[in-house]
Amino acid sequence: MATNTFAPTSVQATPDLPILGTSSHVAVIGAGAFGGWSALSLLRKGIKVTLIDAWGAGNSRSSSGDETRVIRSTYGANSFYFDMNVRALELWKEHEQRWNKKLFYNTGVLWLCYEEKTPIVDDSIPFAKRHSMEYEYLSKSDLQKKYPLVQTDDLHHGWLDSHGGYLKARESCQAVLEGFIAEGGTYIQAFVQPGQISSGSMQGVQLSNGTHLKADAYIFACGSWLGYLFPEVLGNVITCSKQEAYYFGVPRSQSRQYDAMPVWVDVDGQDFYYGIPGNANRGFKIGVDRRGAKFDPTDGERISDPAVLAHARAFIAHRFPGLKDAPLVESRVCPYENSPDGNFVLDKHPEAGNVVFLGGGSGHGFKHGPALGEHVAAVLGG
Repeated sequence: MATNTFAPTSVQATPDLPILGTSSHVAVIGAGAFGGWSALSLLRKGIKVTLIDAWGAGNSRSSSGDETRVIRSTYGANSFYFDMNVRALELWKEHEQRWNKKLFYNTGVLWLCYEEKTPIVDDSIPFAKRHSMEYEYLSKSDLQKKYPLVQTDDLHHGWLDSHGGYLKARESCQAVLEGFIAEGGTYIQAFVQPGQISSGSMQGVQLSNGTHLKADAYIFACGSWLGYLFPEVLGNVITCSKQEAYYFGVPRSQSRQYDAMPVWVDVDGQDFYYGIPGNANRGFKIGVDRRGAKFDPTDGERISDPAVLAHARAFIAHRFPGLKDAPLVESRVCPYENSPDGNFVLDKHPEAGNVVFLGGGSGHGFKHGPALGEHVAAVLGG
């Protein structure tokens, strides 16, 4: 068996993957943002696809669950992810129309910057101009006038990306699954156990419903479970961390003002708190993007760490003084499936040429789902 010295190929490269024809049958394990969109895209290439998920699309254990996810193009000097997000945004809008379901909320994304130079934003400006998606520069005084709920004393300026916003998360996963089934795909809700590898191929997978499924290729897009299913290969490559998100209740006299705020990102260089106001009236969401403790996505309990919550409370009281005494109305735990460098992984098993690994969302993958699925189908579908 392979060892954990395996160094997977980033999706930005061109990996040597199996080519699937229209007579092929592929099993996709995981109906989250990566697996669901890949299954749908492969199906549209004329390939027979079976999609399998242990707890269902958008389930509360998954990285693709919860109410909302940010969609932004800002990636510093990385044009690959900027371009992929531009394509993803096109596909999100297209599928909203196709499925007659609201998935994308164009609230904009407000970057709160501490220094004169903020590379994660500044280095993306040429790509934004190329795509006619320019950002709006906001001085401190501009911020104070436009967003009076924000405390700006320690900020230098802001940038508003008016093209971004947020996506409905679990609802999107469910919509993709419904679309996949409506277009002729086969869906099974069951846990998958990888099968025996011999002669350079996996000889099938075992399902928790007692059946054995054999396909021409297997795409494991099962998020935080990748390292658990393939411990010898991915155990030290795809790791899971506990990331917390909190929903605070806003003052009743200002609920509309808080809900009307754009998505925001606080670029402090350490915690990178971000927020999504509104959230289907569930509260003012604040997420902690600093990598948390190691987490078991199956048996780990979704309970907030008091120290992490206290730190988040202190931050929100500072940045949004009106929420100093806001009650916590809900909290969630998101299991991040982290790759070593934060890049998405697309590669084959070192000992099984018909097994493809797709993962490494690293907390920023959800938004890219439609474009990544399209890319996977283009690479595997010939």
